[in-house]
Amino acid sequence: MTFEPDDAPPPRLAQPWWRRAIGWRPKLSLGSAAAVVPKNRWWRLAIAILLLPVIYYVGGGLWLHRIDDRPDFAPQSVQPGESRAVAMAVALITREVDDHHWTPMDPFFLPGAWLDNMPNYQAGIMKALGRFSVELRDQLARARGSSPQDADLDRAAARLNADPRQWVWTPSMSWWPSVTASEQYRNGRGALIAYNRRLASGQAIFERRADNLQAFLERVASDIGATSAQIDRHITDHGGNLLDFQADNLFYANKGQLYAYFMLLKELGADFQNIVNERELSAPWQQMLDTFRHAATLQPMVVVNGAPDSQFLPSHLVAQGFYLMRARTQLREIADILRK
Repeated sequence: MTFEPDDAPPPRLAQPWWRRAIGWRPKLSLGSAAAVVPKNRWWRLAIAILLLPVIYYVGGGLWLHRIDDRPDFAPQSVQPGESRAVAMAVALITREVDDHHWTPMDPFFLPGAWLDNMPNYQAGIMKALGRFSVELRDQLARARGSSPQDADLDRAAARLNADPRQWVWTPSMSWWPSVTASEQYRNGRGALIAYNRRLASGQAIFERRADNLQAFLERVASDIGATSAQIDRHITDHGGNLLDFQADNLFYANKGQLYAYFMLLKELGADFQNIVNERELSAPWQQMLDTFRHAATLQPMVVVNGAPDSQFLPSHLVAQGFYLMRARTQLREIADILRK
């Protein structure tokens, strides 16, 4: 079958994507059948416009979301003489800030702002790293209490304790532009790297003494003791409330803190290997690490804040609190052995 010149189909013209989405066709001539614009197809464009934010926020959030609680995560390329615990802190900062993206500071127009568990988890990790940087500056990196503080560690402690929500402009904190949390943490990481390099060259101090290790373990025990008080208060006020939308925030903040302490203590055992062997702490130390690992890798599909004595619905905060208090007890037991 052949077309006569008058019966030939109209030529197709290149159209913008939005016109193709609604089936728009140009008017070629007044008498042409192609001159009719399908007005009832404008709804396609309306649906596309409505779906774009959903795809952006939901798709972007799913792409960003990651609760990285790998127990076998380890620092890379630790040089002889460097602290493995410091190298672990550097590796965790790099992973969470650069590799995974720092979500707690994301403003409302970024997909990360609508995430829930990941920002709390990352903030919990940084809370533990901030505490570690302070104890490193005040205790582990000083020969005695009268010795001066290390300048790099002083800078690291200040940067790593920055508010995790700080963006370029955060009106709830300041009306003036400021350095973002991620940039603060990168600066703190740089200070830790500088300290570790000086340590390897013999120009910095890392006192591997039993009393230093004991003091650090007691600080960690006190820190997670405060966390247990938050769990107790939340269960008292909201236990049994199945519509408790804050339980998962607390659960994942605690999870991040416990995970970071687990990773730091694992490497700190290597830093203080001589003390651990000398005091015959290998078995208690491993038991303590196992408890931290159990607490740090709890990851229910949905966090439920059931009543502690519920017959059918679990209380994930109670389960987390059990491991947390067990770890605290084991920390104090090891500290007592080191004190003798």
